[in-house]
Amino acid sequence: MLYKNVNIFVDGRFQHGSFRVENGRFTEILNTVPAEDGTDLQGAYVIPGLVDVHNHGNSGADFSDGDYDGLVKMATYLAKNGITSFAPASMTLPYETLEKAFAAGKRLHDAQPEGCSRLMGIHMEGPYFSEKRKGAQNAAYLKLPDFDGFRKLYDSCGGLVRIVDVAPELEGAAEFAAQAKKLCTVSVAHTDTEYEDAAKAFDAGASHLTHLYNTMPGIHHRKPGPIGAASERENVIAELICDGQHVHESAVRMAFRLFPGRICLISDALRCCGMPDGEYELGGQQVFLKGGIARLADDTIAGSATNLFACMRKAVSFGIKKEQAILSATLIPARQIGADKEIGSIETGKLADFVVCNQALELMQVYMSGQPISA
Repeated sequence: MLYKNVNIFVDGRFQHGSFRVENGRFTEILNTVPAEDGTDLQGAYVIPGLVDVHNHGNSGADFSDGDYDGLVKMATYLAKNGITSFAPASMTLPYETLEKAFAAGKRLHDAQPEGCSRLMGIHMEGPYFSEKRKGAQNAAYLKLPDFDGFRKLYDSCGGLVRIVDVAPELEGAAEFAAQAKKLCTVSVAHTDTEYEDAAKAFDAGASHLTHLYNTMPGIHHRKPGPIGAASERENVIAELICDGQHVHESAVRMAFRLFPGRICLISDALRCCGMPDGEYELGGQQVFLKGGIARLADDTIAGSATNLFACMRKAVSFGIKKEQAILSATLIPARQIGADKEIGSIETGKLADFVVCNQALELMQVYMSGQPISA
């Protein structure tokens, strides 16, 4: 199938031309518009399908429920909203609860139902966190870093865990990072760490920072903390929730300067995403959604109620270059879960997952494996 007369996002920029899809994959990218018959996209903009590596839920469902039908509902919503691949995030919960959720994730990964976003990994957010910076995580289930326990969960889902989080100040954190990095990406998260312990964790193997600014110490000129340690290491990628609620727009612009080419946009969306205001549940705790903001009963801000496509557009509205915002929502997250050979960019041989937009990045049509997804 030939798609022509389109502005294609290739190698970090838009070029006018055409592309071909055969057997669900991109087979040719052209900077010309052939005269032969094909689907004329009339000058629209085509970007890769988005990749969300930190997403708890939507549509009333949460990954940690361990409910396969709920996970299908989540993946259907994501696909319709231009997020064609994802790594759902778990919560701080007992290992047996996590094992059930991971089993549901593996089932969806193996089945790949039509019309669903591709589950390309799992983000294990917790339970190796600081009590002081637990945020919306449940303190009752916090643990010290436990590689043996993590390895059992990792093996139970066939190695689908692609990101695991840890607070560097906890006993054994650096040793955990050194072991876990051999299996997946290790991320610093939910931490009250000072610069020195953060530096040890990064030097031991951590290469990711979960939701930059949130649930960690801020930057101080005498106490640079985990943000300082991460920003000066060029292999560290920082997640950023750009829903307009978690991080001020000035801090969004600062983040892209602190981590040039190293920001990974995420949604951190909860089950209340795509739902009306009301009361919801997160990791055994009540969450109240009001006016687009999700909070716990003590007023702690929880995850977001915004999907990644909306977060990407919000970043552009805050002054981030369109091309960088797209990379931060596609190729960069794909790399962090080791899936960039299959997804994350429009390249010959990769899966033909793409989104047709207008110049303002308003979604017009989503394609997976070259086939349109019904709205």
